[in-house]
Amino acid sequence: MRTTLKRGVGRGAALGGTDSGPASSAVLAPVAIYQQPAAAVRSRSSLVLRILGWAALVLAVVAGGTAGGAYLYVHESVAAVAPKSVEVKKALKALDVPLPGQPATALVIGYDRRASDAKDAPSRSDTLMLVRADPDGKTISMLSFPRDLQTEIHCPGRAVWTDKINAAYSACGAQGSLETVRQLTGVPINYIVTVNFRGFRQMVDRLGGVWMDVDRRYFNDHGGPTGYATINLQPGYQRLTGLRALDFVRFRHTDSDLYRNARQQLFVRAFKDQIETAFSITRLPQLVKVITSNVEVGQGGGKDVSAKTVLSYGALAYSLPAGHVFQSRIDGLEGFSDLTTSQENIDKAIREFRNPDVESPRKATAVALGEKIKQRVPPPRETTVTVLNGNGVEGSASTANYLLSQRGYQMVLPPNGLPANAPNYDFFRTAVYFDARTKGAKQAAGKLANLFGSADVKKLTPTVRALANDAMVVTVVGQTFHGRLASAPVDQTPQKQEAAVVSGAGAVTSLLRAHRREVDFPLMVPTKIERSSWIDTERPLRIYTIDPDKEHRAVRLTYRLGGRNEYWGVQMTDWEDAPVLGGRNFVRKIGGRRYELYYNGPRLHMVVLRTDGSSYWVVNSLLDRLSNETMIAIAKSLRPLATLTKQS
Repeated sequence: MRTTLKRGVGRGAALGGTDSGPASSAVLAPVAIYQQPAAAVRSRSSLVLRILGWAALVLAVVAGGTAGGAYLYVHESVAAVAPKSVEVKKALKALDVPLPGQPATALVIGYDRRASDAKDAPSRSDTLMLVRADPDGKTISMLSFPRDLQTEIHCPGRAVWTDKINAAYSACGAQGSLETVRQLTGVPINYIVTVNFRGFRQMVDRLGGVWMDVDRRYFNDHGGPTGYATINLQPGYQRLTGLRALDFVRFRHTDSDLYRNARQQLFVRAFKDQIETAFSITRLPQLVKVITSNVEVGQGGGKDVSAKTVLSYGALAYSLPAGHVFQSRIDGLEGFSDLTTSQENIDKAIREFRNPDVESPRKATAVALGEKIKQRVPPPRETTVTVLNGNGVEGSASTANYLLSQRGYQMVLPPNGLPANAPNYDFFRTAVYFDARTKGAKQAAGKLANLFGSADVKKLTPTVRALANDAMVVTVVGQTFHGRLASAPVDQTPQKQEAAVVSGAGAVTSLLRAHRREVDFPLMVPTKIERSSWIDTERPLRIYTIDPDKEHRAVRLTYRLGGRNEYWGVQMTDWEDAPVLGGRNFVRKIGGRRYELYYNGPRLHMVVLRTDGSSYWVVNSLLDRLSNETMIAIAKSLRPLATLTKQS
């Protein structure tokens, strides 16, 4: 079934209403994951520099012009990225106007022109992505669209036709991409960001390259105007120049856009690490020049994005809790050069994009390790709620009561037949009162407040308690309630699976023995491997110098999944400060050994074992095909080569 959506049929209502958002955009929405330092005071220059890095990362998401946010440095730079091209200016008229305090969504288009193209030939959209910033939920969500995805193309003034989604940009420019994505998803779009690919290469080079984990050997020496780009990359964690990074994220010589999107999202995380470790004030002038030459940013309502707006959402970036950046994926894609999937898979990806589950990594860890999932917030079925009218609008309490009951909350009416009215109608903001005597009531009130958007959480007062009828929470709807609730997060807790592993020491033991004297740290053998896998025949083992100072060595084992053009690996090194190791989600002690867990949403992407000054990483495939349980089982099976040698 093709992923099409008929003209005039939107998904907004089915997916929980609109998302007209705040004065922010993808280029303003950060994608770095940092814990805010304890220090309460920061210099203005320090704050601005950090914001530059986060905004830069969002454009890295689209693999083009990767530091759009650096224009925050001065007001003149903000003005320099205002829309200049006729096509982008036309697209602005169709954008949804952002509303203060609400989530905002940006469409980011990465495009390129080749030297072989004719002068008047249209540019191609090589990357298409939605980025959503939610100031209340403190989350950033990203959703990529494969360029070969078959869908209806909507261009102003032309009949609808079915083609690859990137045809919209070639045929109708930014207007075509905007309308096509909006019709496909039903998501209101508040901002548009266009980025030239040449900015991608320049930005990576200005930062001194980017450290990335390359999953396998990439090689193609047959280039030219009608062929694929040449590429020559070895597997393993390494620093890539702008050109080589571009080769990696755009490669599709032996796979499809499904994998290309995964490589681009992998680049996002890698670029975040690079921003954190390599950005400096001395690089800023060059970065700004790259950005202003390659980026255009426009917002709904026709006004240029202001420096004040950018800085305010840079502050949101600064306060993002760890793990609050989400990368949604369209599942069920079939085909190679033409990709199709069902409407159901598109809808599922959109729901996850608009309603990310911030608890998914924690819950996934508990499931994989057999831990009891602690309910930090009582679920709706265990939360009793009384709703009162605090704005004087007839039917407000009844509407809120019904909407909450549809979400599974246990609704309670005021006692003794009293009307569901608050002590007065002077509530501007909705107020959610909790019974401090009831365990979990405060957390439940906070969750309810998020559903109402602009709401205050307070302790239950004697006056309101008299109307509570013993409910855990009392919600007094104010003037800010307009008859709808925010969308609830999509529960992404994975099902428990048996680890899909078999004995695998024989795949690499002799290979490692032959090279063990080439490194100064102990080598480890994965004695369990994913059951369909075997060591890669093209580049099974790589031993190389890894860090910028050439003081540390690394070993990479590459395994190929059976029946797939996908690879997972084991990385070993005595470089303990590799940038990628700074973004762990959790630490768990299993069988007396300490493991660090790194997630992509609910999917475990990397498990790291540190011992005796060295680290050993089990790295999932690009699409995280190995289950969480399988990843942990492989990491647990790591055994010193010396031990296995003695046993044999």
